[in-house]
Amino acid sequence: MSAYDSPAAAETHPHADGGGADPTLAFARAIPTVYAAEAIVDLEAIRHNIRTFRAHYPQGKIMAAVKADAFGHGAPASAKAALEGGADLLGFARLSEALQLRATGEEAPMFAWLNDVPDFARHARAHDIDISVSGLENLRAVAAEDTGVNVHLEVETGLNRGGTVAAEWAVLVAEAARFEAEGALQIRGIWSHLSHAGDLDAERTRAQSDRLQEAIAIARAAGLNPEFTHLANSSGVSLIDPALYNMVRLGAGVYGIDEAGIGLRHAMTLTARVMQVKRAFAGEGVSYSHTYTLERDTTLALIAVGYADGLPWAAAGKAEVWLGGKRRRVAGRISMDQIMVDLGDDAVVEGDTAILFGPGSQGEPTVSEWAAWAGTLEHEIYCGIGARIKRRYIN
Repeated sequence: MSAYDSPAAAETHPHADGGGADPTLAFARAIPTVYAAEAIVDLEAIRHNIRTFRAHYPQGKIMAAVKADAFGHGAPASAKAALEGGADLLGFARLSEALQLRATGEEAPMFAWLNDVPDFARHARAHDIDISVSGLENLRAVAAEDTGVNVHLEVETGLNRGGTVAAEWAVLVAEAARFEAEGALQIRGIWSHLSHAGDLDAERTRAQSDRLQEAIAIARAAGLNPEFTHLANSSGVSLIDPALYNMVRLGAGVYGIDEAGIGLRHAMTLTARVMQVKRAFAGEGVSYSHTYTLERDTTLALIAVGYADGLPWAAAGKAEVWLGGKRRRVAGRISMDQIMVDLGDDAVVEGDTAILFGPGSQGEPTVSEWAAWAGTLEHEIYCGIGARIKRRYIN
């Protein structure tokens, strides 16, 4: 029996039979964890973001991507909020992610585009999850399981990542039509993914849309009648003629990354506690390699969050936090577990809370600023917020 036949594997321990149990380990399991840092996720922001997209795309279906644990926000709660906001389906990079959310009792329609479990078609069919097929061999593997699973055929239109290239498309859809007639699978969708959706110049996006329209026409001529056709992601919604497709896939925009500039709200606020306050003196260096040297006597605050928790190491020298009612500069290198903050002569006490990033409404840095300081994407920072950070949900 496959591990995927059961919603959750039983927890085991080397001493589960009762012989020689380690009392230290038993104590460690029993005590509560005190989190030094916390990611506060505003579920109303997620609902708001879905509603905002709905206003721009009133006539089609909305798929909310909750892959990668909902971009680090926590998949179960984020999925529920997205559905409450008006999403119709949930999207996942990996089938295993969809199966894990199904195991929590979530019953919404789901689509996964990377098949990463054994006997993937059987498990997808058993748990009513649509899957993607990217090429001929993939199609034949799905058909061989003969489950009747719902399939979305992926077309390569310009991203040069997943998908069937134009030279093989006619053969693929002909075989798909045959397998569908035999009941081995059902073709429920045809889709592709954009390469330049964030560009103001939409020429490449229009070219990809034209290629996908050609592929859909070939598929229909082969006898396929897909329920869904989809191309646009969050930033592509405003670039593509909504009459051409009946579904959009929203990822980053669900969580407030507003590449399209349509009034989205960041859903996550990252906070951490001050663990120590100390005086330091002019001429002294702070943190590894002393890249930060004090120009005056100052007070330093040690904050318990670091690059192991998702703060980008490359942001050192530019990064700021909100503490004691104002922005404070991060002093020196970002360590694995902690950062130091320069307070000047201001008073902060141990146990105070620093805001690393948030929506920016009270002056605190945003995740967009952290991404700029580190030369990376907001997506990467959100997805990197680690397991040591407690998620707390509001609204």
